[in-house]
Amino acid sequence: MNIIEKYNIEIFTDKTYEVGSAENTNKYDSEYLEAENKYNSTFVGIKIYENKQLIKSAIIGSEGGNSGISENSKIIEKNRILICCADKIFCLSFPELNLLWKTKADQISCFEIFKKDNFYIVHGETEISKLDENGMILWQKGGADIFTTISGKDDFELNEKYIIATDWENRTYKFDYDGNEFTDMKQFPWNK
Repeated sequence: MNIIEKYNIEIFTDKTYEVGSAENTNKYDSEYLEAENKYNSTFVGIKIYENKQLIKSAIIGSEGGNSGISENSKIIEKNRILICCADKIFCLSFPELNLLWKTKADQISCFEIFKKDNFYIVHGETEISKLDENGMILWQKGGADIFTTISGKDDFELNEKYIIATDWENRTYKFDYDGNEFTDMKQFPWNK
């Protein structure tokens, strides 16, 4: 449970949810699902509580690779929540939970999202993406394999000046925040 001012926010993978079923354990005020096709691989429930009273709820769903909720798969800001859900990033108003935008940020699955200055960096399975505050893709970069390692640890890092991503074959990629890739540390302008 996340606490922001007077609100408690619960964000969870709803593994029992079925589209259109009256038997769903959780009921939601709003549903933001993939209407263009009937397949959603991941469902994420969001519930907002004030004084232990549920005041708003929503479910989001998307196609692509199955994803879960982790520390870095969501960002809660003063007036909105961003969540990785399968191949998309959803942005909902907070605390109303109205859909502001959704962006397909990876071909398969979005693992993590990070805020940097006035933009977001998305660690996807096949792509690293930079989004502006309105969800527009500013650039995307792919690699020779998926951006995760066998252990799933230490495969993605943001620092002051660049992004480091490691793929399945342990190849390391370095990008600056303008999307330029550096294959040799000598190329980094701050190393000169």
